[in-house]
Amino acid sequence: MAAPADSFPRRQAATRRFTLGAPRGVTVAPDGSRVVFLRSRGGDDPVTCLWVLDVASAEEHLLVDPLTLDVPGEEDLPPEEKARRERVREQSGGVVDYATDQAVETAAFVLSGRAFTVALRPGAAPRPLPVDGPVVDPRPSPAGDAVAFVRGGALHVLVGGTERVLATPEAEHVTYGLADFVAAEEMNRYRGHWWAPDGRSLAVARVDDSAVTRWHIADPANPVREPSVVAYPAAGTTNATVTLHLIGLDGTRVDVEQPDEYLADVHWDSHDLLLTTSPRDQQAVTLRRVDPSSGRSAVVVNDVDDAWVDLVPGVPAHLDDGSLVWCADIALPDGTDARRLVVDGSAVTGPEWQVRGVAAVDGATVLFTASRTGTPTSTVLAVWSREAGVSVVSAESGVASGRLAGGVLVVSQASLEHDGSVTTVRGPGSSTVLRSFAESPNLEPRVHLFAAGERGLATAVLLPRHHIPGSERLPVLLDPYGGPHAQRVLDARGAFLTSQWFADQGFAVVVADGRGTPGRGPAFERAVDGDLAAPVLEDQLAALEAAAREVEDLDLSRVAIRGWSFGGYLAALAVLRRPDAVHAAIAGAPVTDWALYDTHYTERYLGTPQGRPDAYERSSIIADAGRPASSDAPNRPLLLIHGLADDNVVAAHTLRISSALLAAGRPHQVLPLSGVTHMTPQEVVAENLLRLQVAFLKESLAP
Repeated sequence: MAAPADSFPRRQAATRRFTLGAPRGVTVAPDGSRVVFLRSRGGDDPVTCLWVLDVASAEEHLLVDPLTLDVPGEEDLPPEEKARRERVREQSGGVVDYATDQAVETAAFVLSGRAFTVALRPGAAPRPLPVDGPVVDPRPSPAGDAVAFVRGGALHVLVGGTERVLATPEAEHVTYGLADFVAAEEMNRYRGHWWAPDGRSLAVARVDDSAVTRWHIADPANPVREPSVVAYPAAGTTNATVTLHLIGLDGTRVDVEQPDEYLADVHWDSHDLLLTTSPRDQQAVTLRRVDPSSGRSAVVVNDVDDAWVDLVPGVPAHLDDGSLVWCADIALPDGTDARRLVVDGSAVTGPEWQVRGVAAVDGATVLFTASRTGTPTSTVLAVWSREAGVSVVSAESGVASGRLAGGVLVVSQASLEHDGSVTTVRGPGSSTVLRSFAESPNLEPRVHLFAAGERGLATAVLLPRHHIPGSERLPVLLDPYGGPHAQRVLDARGAFLTSQWFADQGFAVVVADGRGTPGRGPAFERAVDGDLAAPVLEDQLAALEAAAREVEDLDLSRVAIRGWSFGGYLAALAVLRRPDAVHAAIAGAPVTDWALYDTHYTERYLGTPQGRPDAYERSSIIADAGRPASSDAPNRPLLLIHGLADDNVVAAHTLRISSALLAAGRPHQVLPLSGVTHMTPQEVVAENLLRLQVAFLKESLAP
C-alpha cells in the first residue's frame, strides 16, 4: 500500500489538496493603499503567515511568521477555537484568521490561544496582548484603540491597557460572544460579537445550550480518554437559545428584540444596526432594523417561500448614501426564476443572472458573484452601480471571487486552463499578481463538459489520459456530491484532480450536479423539498445514461459510486435502491438517518420528524438496508468509511446502517478512522484512503 513520495495521493495529502502556499483571506484597506492576506511559505507548509501588499509599489511584506514567535504548538488550541476550525474546515495552522480595525491599520489574531496585534505596515512587529489566555476571536474596535475577545465563555475588552469583563456567563452552559453550533455549521456565521461604529459598545450574542441534547463522542482506540461531550441539536430537538444584547464599555446593557429562533447575521455600520433572522421552519428570512437605545426592532425586509428561503452571503450592506443592498428570489411569468441583486427594494440585475452573493460594497459600487442563467459551472465577478449598471470584471469562464475597497479590486480566478487560482490586485493604473507558492499537481484533467438529459444537468466525464477511444470498455465511477449548497461540476481544474486520478486508474468517471445543487435558480434547488433521495438519485442515473450516449466506451454493466458526507449518503442510497444500475459503492461519512443530523440543515428540506415523518421515511436509508437482498434487488459491495471523532455527521450513522445490513444478512465492509473528524487532514490517512478505494473498486467491478 505504500506510495512513492511523489505520487499524486501523497502530494495531494501533503499539500491539503494543493491549497497550501496560495494567498487567501484577503482584506483591502478602504483607502486602497494596501492589501492584507494569508499565505504559508510553501506548497507543503501548513503554517500560515500574515502578509501585506503595498499597492503603489507592488511589494509584498511578511508581517507575522508564527515560527518566529514564542508560542506553544497547535495542540494547545482552546476547545472553542478547535470547534471553530472544524466548522470552517480549516486544515492548516499558524495565523488562520484575523480581524482588523475599520481603516485596516491594525490586525488582531490568535496563535495557540495567545492574542496578538500587529500594525499593518512594513517592518511592524506583532505584539502580544497583555491578557491571560486562552483567547478566542480577538477583534479590534473600529478606531483600533480597543480589542474585544472571548475567554472562558465571557466577553472581555482591553482598552488602554486595562482589561474589563463586559459579560460573564450566568450558568455553566452559557457563553457570550461566540457562535452557536448551527450558526457556524450551517449559516456561515462564525462570530458572536460586533463593535458599534463609534466603538463605545458591542452587539453580543448570548448562547444558552443547556437544553440541547448532549451527545458523547468517544475515542475507542484510546478507551482511557473521557468521551467528548457535544451539545448537538438533532432534527426535531431543542436548539440553543440565542439572544442579542448591546453592551456598553461603561457596563450598560440593552436587550435586543428578536422574535425569530435563528440569528443568522448582525450588520452594524454608520447607517444602521441590522439583524438577519429566520423562524424555525426557515420559510422566511427577515431583515430587522434595531434602535440601539431601546433594542426594539422593526421589519425592513421579509422574504417568504412555501419551501424555504436561503441565506445569501454578503447581505445586508449599504451604499455610501445609505441605500440598502439585498438579494431576493424573483419568479417571472414564464415560469423561470432568478436570485437577483436588490438595491432599495428594486432588482438591479435581470433574469440572465443567478446572483451567488455580495463580495463587497465600495462607495456606490457593489461587487457580487453570479452565474449566467443556464451556465452554472462558471461564477463571475461583476460590479453594479447606478451610473454604469452591471459589468463583468473577471473572466467569463471559470470560478472567480474577490474583494473591492478604495477603488482597488482583487480578483481570484480559477480555471480549467491553469492550476489553482490566480489572485490579481488591480489598482489605479496598476495590476499585481500575488505570489502563490502552491505546488502544481502535475495532473491536467481532461474534462468533457456537457448538459445531460432533459433537465440539462451539468455533467463532466473524465477518461484515463492514456485511453484510446474504442480500445476497451471502461468501468464507470460516479463521483458526486449531489446535495444542496455545493457543486462538483465547475470550470476549475482543482475540482477534477481527484476524479482524473481515479480515471487514470482505469475508470470512466462521471460527475454530475442534479436537482438541489446551486447555480441553476431557486426552483431547481427547491426540487428536493420533502425528499432528499428520489430526485437526487434519479438525476445521477439520468446523467449516467446521458454520459454513455455522449462518450463512447462506458460499460454500464460495471458502475460504482463514491462520495463523502451527502455524497456518501448518495452512494449508499444508489446501491440500496438501484442495484440494477449501480453495482458497488463507497460511502464516506454518510448521513444514513436524517433524524440524526442537525436542525437547521435537515429541517430546511424535510421539516421536523414530528411534523413530516413521511419526508424522513422517504429520505432515510436505514429501512432500505434492513430489507433482505433478492433476485430483483441483489446485494452490492458497499464500503462504509467514517471518522470516529466526527461531530458533524457522527459515526452513529454508519454504525446504524451497518447493524441494519447485518440484521438483513447483507455483507458489507466498514472502515473506522480513529481520531478523524469530518475532515481527513491527516496526511497518511488521506493518502491511503484513495488507494484503498481504488483497490475496493477494482475488486468490486472486476469483469
